Amino acid sequence: MVLRESPFPNRLLSGLYSLGQYLLFPSYWAADCLLDLRETTAEQQQRRCCRCCPLRALVTGPLLLLLLILSMPSALLGLLVWLPMQAARRPFAYKHNMLSRHPEVWELPGTGKVFSFVSANVCLLPNGLAKFSNLGHMKQRAARIGQCLTQGEASASFASPRSSQFLLPTKYGATMASPPRPESHTHRPGASMVIELPDREGEAGPGEISVPFPPDVDFVCLQEVFDQRAGAHLCQLLSPFYEHIVYDVGAYGLQGCSLKVQLGAAHGQRIVGYLNCTHLHAPAADAQIRCDQLTQGLFWAQLFQDTHTQRGDVIAFDVFCGDFNFDNCSSGDELEQTHEIFRQYQDPCRVGPRQDRPWAIGTLLNYLHIHEEAVSTPEKLKRTLEQEEGRRTYLAGPILQDGRPDPSAAGSPWEGRRIDYILYREHPTTISLTTEVEKFSFITQLAGCSDHVAVGLRLLLNAAPQWQQQV
Repeated sequence: MVLRESPFPNRLLSGLYSLGQYLLFPSYWAADCLLDLRETTAEQQQRRCCRCCPLRALVTGPLLLLLLILSMPSALLGLLVWLPMQAARRPFAYKHNMLSRHPEVWELPGTGKVFSFVSANVCLLPNGLAKFSNLGHMKQRAARIGQCLTQGEASASFASPRSSQFLLPTKYGATMASPPRPESHTHRPGASMVIELPDREGEAGPGEISVPFPPDVDFVCLQEVFDQRAGAHLCQLLSPFYEHIVYDVGAYGLQGCSLKVQLGAAHGQRIVGYLNCTHLHAPAADAQIRCDQLTQGLFWAQLFQDTHTQRGDVIAFDVFCGDFNFDNCSSGDELEQTHEIFRQYQDPCRVGPRQDRPWAIGTLLNYLHIHEEAVSTPEKLKRTLEQEEGRRTYLAGPILQDGRPDPSAAGSPWEGRRIDYILYREHPTTISLTTEVEKFSFITQLAGCSDHVAVGLRLLLNAAPQWQQQV
């Protein structure tokens, strides 16, 4: 697939698209500001401390409503210009940054390789919509999220130059990719806390609660980069660290989007990896819609692989991740818990329907409490989630089919709603590699920036014994 910087084939279509956006902006801005009058719990607390009267809504509300009404004719014209452009728009935009680092070549057979994946719902919606998740200040949160994502990369680049990477922030999902480098398996003291609870086999599991993002991450998938300004700001912040940035993936275009990452070679055969990122329907009562979306996602993923896989390809990994908007502990999510995806892909945190590993915790925060002192920083959120009482208070709990809290879960061990997933599968036709889960992380770095806990997965790939014997 050829990567082009503009999502449009020529400047005329790009200009018409921009014109439509300019005509739509006044109505968009007025509607966003009207919704932004809703206060978060942090703003309510600040107003009480300052003993201010809530006059903002009374003064600015009518003016914003008048502006919204007056701007509707131009918005209608802008919509008539903007909509047809979606048929001509490519499924993503692309930014290329020249870096001094060069990609490393992975040859098989050889030493094992570790691939690190991160998935995070960053809730970068316009301010007015973000308020429904008790979040606001989109620009400030985008800047902080960019800083969080680059802190680990900056330290890794200083210690050992990284190869070229991809970052794909988008409305529904994003991906960052880089060919791997040899692992030293170094450990930074105090970086994470491994939950040493035995699993069903009586051994400690690979789960951990970690504050920082991994310093050697290969793929980052971001959901809910809904605001174009936030996506552009992230691109600006991440450009010094990532050579290839693909953004606005599937944001507006009517076409589907798929990439395949080539990782290296093995006796003239390609080593490839497949990565699928999605964000499913949210309302609790619409379980069948989520199941249909997963079914379509599996179909599209398989169709892409069948279309682009070449004979002799060595498939290093096949990962399916994102915000699925259902969990494995709620009785109301029973339909999704038995979906076909869990027979095709493996969930490292799951034993079976309604049963997770003892070290697994929820990833959806109770949005009403995300600004409280106990979870106000990444370090405090980590310490809070290490305790069951903290999880009961600050993680969203199991729900019934209509979305109400499940009263039967009150006395059981509390894990919270784990709705962010990183699944993987091994291909039976690929006998050259073995896959081992080295670590699964629950990352608290985005405390105060999102109502989700990010998740990370490290997969260790080695040449299979029969491959080594043949060589």
